[in-house]
Amino acid sequence: MSGTQVILASDGHAERLNAPFSSLRRMVFFLLVALSTLAGANLMMIILQPNGLSGLEFGLLLLFSISFAWIVYSFWSAFLGFLLTLFKLDPLTLKPLQSIKNSDSKIFSRTAVVMPVYNEDTQRVLAGFEANMRSLHTTGRSQYFDFFLLSDTQDPEIAKAEREGWWSLKKRLGKLGRHAYYRRRERNHGRKVGNLSDFCDRWGHRYEYMIVLDADSIMTGKCMVELVQAMDHNASFGLVQTVPLPVRQQTLFGRFLQFAGTLYSPMLAAGMAFWQTDSANYWGHNAIIRIAPFVQHCALPKLRAKRGPFSGEILSHDFVEAALLRRAGWQVVLRSDIGGSYEELPSNILDYAVRDRRWAQGNIQHLALLVGSGYKFINRLHMFFGAVAYMSSLVWMFMLALSSVDAVQRSLNSNQYFSTHYQLFPTWHVAKTEQIVSLFLLTIALLFLPKVMGVIVGLWNQGREFGGGIRLFISAILEAVFAVLIAPVMMVYHSYFVLGILLGRKVGWNAQPRDGRRVSWRESLGKTSFITLMALAWGAAMYFYTPQFFWWLTPVLIGLLLAGPLVKLSSGDRVARWLSHLGLLAIPAELQGKVELPRFSYGQ
Repeated sequence: MSGTQVILASDGHAERLNAPFSSLRRMVFFLLVALSTLAGANLMMIILQPNGLSGLEFGLLLLFSISFAWIVYSFWSAFLGFLLTLFKLDPLTLKPLQSIKNSDSKIFSRTAVVMPVYNEDTQRVLAGFEANMRSLHTTGRSQYFDFFLLSDTQDPEIAKAEREGWWSLKKRLGKLGRHAYYRRRERNHGRKVGNLSDFCDRWGHRYEYMIVLDADSIMTGKCMVELVQAMDHNASFGLVQTVPLPVRQQTLFGRFLQFAGTLYSPMLAAGMAFWQTDSANYWGHNAIIRIAPFVQHCALPKLRAKRGPFSGEILSHDFVEAALLRRAGWQVVLRSDIGGSYEELPSNILDYAVRDRRWAQGNIQHLALLVGSGYKFINRLHMFFGAVAYMSSLVWMFMLALSSVDAVQRSLNSNQYFSTHYQLFPTWHVAKTEQIVSLFLLTIALLFLPKVMGVIVGLWNQGREFGGGIRLFISAILEAVFAVLIAPVMMVYHSYFVLGILLGRKVGWNAQPRDGRRVSWRESLGKTSFITLMALAWGAAMYFYTPQFFWWLTPVLIGLLLAGPLVKLSSGDRVARWLSHLGLLAIPAELQGKVELPRFSYGQ
């Protein structure tokens, strides 16, 4: 970026993040994760070992250990966030949150608010863009900000609609329109990364920071001001990430995810911020970035492989950019306490799975970067767990498959006490029923306790903002049931995606559906029939050979058998409207009017 003075985080007398005991926090966190994983693996070993550990059972133990490590990693992050959120402590400084607010502090820098778009619905994009501008105007700080709509749109009709909609927007904004700019690239070289790089090369020298938004991002003016103040007051910050909460969901699926994201995400983010401290991650949007070091240090590395899953351009650029900033000495922090950051979600299970397919490919690519030089340990961990987040579904799938084969073998051999003709004493088959139940209950507890903790925090701190304590509790129960039902469906989709990626199948990165799309019965049954048939065959085999194991599998089988109806019914809004009328699945942004949501209806 020409004309930009580039500095290093170590230059001058830059104030650094005051996060006491950072090394100790990480040591305690990883010790808790390691000990919990070892305890679970040991319990599994006790269950498998008495009758001899075969190759199949050793594989089962290995897969279980990987899956269990992911579960306890999430649990301990949630537990730490629970304590911090319950007592309203800043996860970075450990001070009371109210004591670190600087809402009246002056702003010393100029900031660009950039929204990269690609073949998006013009009305939706411009409505959100205008809402963000008008919200900032109410703070009286508009003179320090400029807004850029950075279009990479390649569809001629959408490009025409963008130009026409832009001039209408400028007319509505009046004098405020002097702070709004529109640029469209004829060729979208480098996709979003190239889009932002082009902005930095052409206009970046005018600004100290840029707030990066997605096409569906909504951010209040207060949030933008607090982000700039955070950067102004800590010259070693390279990036500050907020926690974008989902809003404007109309379908049943969307409202379940919206409720869960609003209730649980801030708590989980607080726990992650506690142990990550100055090495947090970047999620690609709803964050503020210091432009000069971003330009100097964040050129993406090239993947060396010519084909396969670790080839091509890096798709998930955000994790890598955070790692590159940290490698250069800049601090990257997650501020779970800065509210007013919002986004939208896919409205049905199928579109949600398609988005996950793209993310899975991008995250799995990161495994090729783990051996790169200079990366901090925490950033390598971010990239590793980003891939594991999707690969864990395949691990779970393999684990269930091996468990089923093992259960059938045990059932067929249950009355065979002599494995050879020359065996003097019989081999008595031992079933560790007590340990099996204990491990099952432990796993269920680790999965569901974060939800319980989220409900406790919600009731303690903001029950009224969710429609009252009773409605919050009922909504949490409904969301938990729905989560249990769709988890096996997402397991199958993610497993299929990961296998395809590992086999070298590529996927495009197109515009994400954001229009509350309803799914027809034909599409839902067509996209889930293989899941239903698999569940029928699997369930029948287990019931015939090992009825006891069949009943353990029923939570998984029910979700798979109901895949088609779940996709169809959760994509509609009739049940969602009825629940909303009862005050269920409500969120503070709706009930308290805390965000200036764009005023338009889908499909107009």
